[in-house]
Amino acid sequence: MNWYVIYTKPKWEKKVSDKLNQIGVECYCPLISQIKQWSDRKKKIEVPLFNSYVFVRLQDAERNSVFQVSGAVRYLFWLGKPAIVKDEEIEIIKKSLMDVNVSEIAVTPFQVGDRIKLESGVFSNQDAIVQEVSKTHYILVLESLGCVLKIKYK
Repeated sequence: MNWYVIYTKPKWEKKVSDKLNQIGVECYCPLISQIKQWSDRKKKIEVPLFNSYVFVRLQDAERNSVFQVSGAVRYLFWLGKPAIVKDEEIEIIKKSLMDVNVSEIAVTPFQVGDRIKLESGVFSNQDAIVQEVSKTHYILVLESLGCVLKIKYK
């Protein structure tokens, strides 16, 4: 069985996770505690670590069962196939969130000027600088190779 990523309607992560558990689908929605302030009070609430994402673990043949739940929009795809998350990566997320020494966690997309190391593909282990971020692609500068890489996503 593999872990897949479901894209949900905005702010529906916890609802989708609860409903998936009710129909017997193993799922994981990592939550973090935040203090929100309104004009009259402060309150500690739990919010999803990843906006609009829920991880589900099921057989490939059972993938369509998640759409029985309202709020589940589609699977997250990588290179034309549903993105698979390794068991080790899910465990790292779980352990990190249970660590009492961690006071704050934030997930942010790449920003222009960020230095990154490519981890897979033809250019794996290459250092790159993020030159452009848009809704459809990233443009990375690979200084060591003297080229610019455009990565499109769906």
